[in-house]
Amino acid sequence: MAEANTTKYRWRFFRAGNVAQVTLANGADLANLANLDQKLWVVLACPTRGLEIDARTLDFVDTDHDGRIRPPEILGAIAWAQSIFGNLDLLFKGGDGVRLASINRETDAGKEVLAGAQRVLKNLGTPDAEVITLADVGDTQKIFEATRLNGDGILPADSADDPGVKTAIEEIIAAMGSKADRSGKPGVDQETVDRFFDQAVTYTDWLDRGDHDPAVRVLGPRTDDAAAVLAAVLTKVDDYFARCALAAYDGRVTAGLTVTDAEIASLAGTEIAPEDAGVGKLPIARCEAGRPMPLGDGVNPAWRARTDAFARAVVAPFLGDGKTSLTEAEWTDVKGRFAPYRAWMAERPASAAVAGLGPDRVRALARGDVRRAITDLVAQDAALAPESNQIEAIEKTIRFQRDLVPLLRNFVNFADFYQTRLAAFQAGTLYIDGRSCDLCLPVHDVAKHATLATLARAYLAYCECTRRKDPEKMIIVAAVTGGDIDNMMAGRNGVFYDRKGNDWDATITRIVENPISVRQAFLAPYNRFMRLIEEQITKRAATAEEASNKSLQEGAVATATADKVDAAAAAAEKKAEAPKKIDVGTVAAIGVAVGGIATFFSSIAATFLGLGMWMPAGIIALILAISGPSMLIAWLKLRQRNIGPILDANGWAVNAFARINVPFGGALTSTAKLPPGASISFRDPFAEKRRPWLLYFVVLLVLGLGAIWALGRLDAYLPDGAKSETILHRNETPPSPPVP
Repeated sequence: MAEANTTKYRWRFFRAGNVAQVTLANGADLANLANLDQKLWVVLACPTRGLEIDARTLDFVDTDHDGRIRPPEILGAIAWAQSIFGNLDLLFKGGDGVRLASINRETDAGKEVLAGAQRVLKNLGTPDAEVITLADVGDTQKIFEATRLNGDGILPADSADDPGVKTAIEEIIAAMGSKADRSGKPGVDQETVDRFFDQAVTYTDWLDRGDHDPAVRVLGPRTDDAAAVLAAVLTKVDDYFARCALAAYDGRVTAGLTVTDAEIASLAGTEIAPEDAGVGKLPIARCEAGRPMPLGDGVNPAWRARTDAFARAVVAPFLGDGKTSLTEAEWTDVKGRFAPYRAWMAERPASAAVAGLGPDRVRALARGDVRRAITDLVAQDAALAPESNQIEAIEKTIRFQRDLVPLLRNFVNFADFYQTRLAAFQAGTLYIDGRSCDLCLPVHDVAKHATLATLARAYLAYCECTRRKDPEKMIIVAAVTGGDIDNMMAGRNGVFYDRKGNDWDATITRIVENPISVRQAFLAPYNRFMRLIEEQITKRAATAEEASNKSLQEGAVATATADKVDAAAAAAEKKAEAPKKIDVGTVAAIGVAVGGIATFFSSIAATFLGLGMWMPAGIIALILAISGPSMLIAWLKLRQRNIGPILDANGWAVNAFARINVPFGGALTSTAKLPPGASISFRDPFAEKRRPWLLYFVVLLVLGLGAIWALGRLDAYLPDGAKSETILHRNETPPSPPVP
C-alpha cells in the first residue's frame, strides 16, 4: 500500500513547454500528490464536458456537481481510489476490468465494493468470475431483471406476489404515472403510493357526503342523469325567460328579442338541418311577455331532442307527466331542487385522478389493506438500498482504474500533450490546405472564445463542422503552427476527423492571424509588395478595359448614326484628323521622369559599388531593413505563443505559461511531404513554357549599368581609361578657330 509521505518526498520533474512539470509514474507519486505545492500544477480547474475522457468518470470526480473539477476533487478521487485498491500502482495499468483480488479487504469501502461486485456477478450468472468489467455494471437492467426487489425503492407490478397488490400497483401506475425501476420496468415509489391513496380517501369522503344527503340525491339513483340533462338546457332556458322578462318590461323590444329579419335572411336559400349552428343560436322558442316555454311544439328544432329529454327526466318527476309548457316559476322551482347537487359537485376534488377507476373500486382501495401491503413492500425494497448502491461504487472503481491517470496527465501536468499523445482537450485532426492540424478544440461561442484566445499569439482557424446526413453540427478552433498562410481564408473547406474516427465537412468561418514562423515573416514584406503590385496592375487593367469598352461603344453608336451626321460634324471630324503638334511639355516631363529614375538607380548602384569588398554586407543590410521588423515581431510573438488562453477560453484555469515553440508547433501541424522512397516524374505535359528570365535580367542589368556609365555616374570609381568622359570625349577642349 502506497502511503503519502508527510515529511519529504523526492519528486521528479520534466521540462516541456518551458515549464517544469511533475512526473507521475507510479502509485507513490499519486499518494504524495496532496503534498505537492499547487503552484506547480499545470491546471487548477477544468470543465467536465468537452474533454475526450468519459463524462461519467468526470461526474464521479466532480463531487459537488457544479460542472468543474478542481484540485480538492482530484485529491479526493485519489484518496477514494487508495481506500479501494490500496496499491495505487494498479491505476497505471488501466483497462475496463478490475480483478476482485486487487480490491482492498482491509477498509470498509473496499469490503463494500467487493461484496457488491460478488453480488452483481452472481445476478449475472457468473459467480466464479475473477474480474468484473464495466460492461457487467453498465447495464443495470440486465443485473436486476431477474430480481424481485433491488433496493431502489421502486416497485414494478410483478414485484408483488399477491395478485390483489399487483393489480393495485398497475392501477396506481395507470392513474398517477410511473417511475423507472433499476430493472427498466415501470413502477411506483412511496411518494406516488401516498399521493394515490390520499386522493382515493378524499374522493371516497366526497362520494359519501353526496350519497348520504337526500337533498343532494334529490331523485335518488337517477339524480346524476337528471342533473346532466338539466345542465344541457340550463343556459338556453334561462335565456328564454330573460327575453320574455324584457318583453314584459317594454313591448317595443319584443321583435328584436326573437328572430330578426337579418337572421331570417341568412337562412333563406339554404338547406337547413336542425343541427346547424345557425339554427341553434336562435332562441329556444318565440319570446313574448309572460309566455310559458313550450316543451313540445314551438321549440327550436335544434333544441327539440334536449327539451324532450328534459321534460321526461326532470319536469315529469317533479311536475307530473304530460306537461306541454313550463312557466318561469316552475323553472325556478326545478332549478332550486338541484341546487344542493350542484353545490356538492362544485366540491369535487380537483385532483381526483383516481375517479377513472369508478366509485366502487376507489372505495375498496381506500378502505382496504392494500395501502399497507404496498407500503411494506416498498420498505422491504428500500432496505436493500445500501447493497444495491454498491453497483455505483463498483462502476466508479472500474472507471477510476481506467480514466484517473489520463485525467491527471491532463490536469496536474500536460504529459499527454507534450509527449506526442493526443491530450484530453484535443478533439481530433483537421486536414486543410495541404496540412494536418492536431491542436483542435471544440468551441461553443466563437466570438467569446476568440476574444481571449487571441492572447495565445497563435494563428487560429475557427471551423464549422457538419455532416450531410446528420443534423448535428459542431464548431472547432484549430491552431495552425506550420506551413504558410497564403491560401488560408474564410470559406476555405477541409475535412475534420474526430477522436472516434468520424469525418466532418469543415469550413473556415473566422481567422485570428498571428505569425506561424520566422521564415514566413521574412517573406511577408515581399509577398505584400507583390500583392500590392498585382492589385495595382489589376486596377489599371480594369480601368483601361473600361475605357476601351467605352470607346468601342461610342464608335459603334457613331457608326450606326453615320447617315445623320451633318456637314458641320464632318468638318469637325476632318479637323480632328489633322496632324497634331507634339506637346513639348509632355516630352519634357517624360524626360525628367526618366532622368530621375536613372539618377535613383545610379545612386543605388554607385553606393553599392562604392562599398567595394563590403558590397555583400550592404545587400544583407538592405534585406534586413526590409524583412527585419517583420521577423523581429514574429520572433517575439512566437516566444509568447502558448496553449493557456485557448484552454482558458474553454473554461479551463491553466496555471502555467505552456509554450508552443517552433519545433513543437511543427509537430502539431504537419505539411504535405512525399513518402520515403517515393519517386516523381518531372515531365509535366501541361507545364507552362519556360522563358529565359535570367537572360532578360542580365540584359536589363547590362543596359542599366551602361546607361549609368554613359551618364558619368560611375566615373568616380573607374580608372581613367574606363571613364565615360574619356571614351566619349565629353571634356575635350574644342579646337581653336584658325587665326586669320
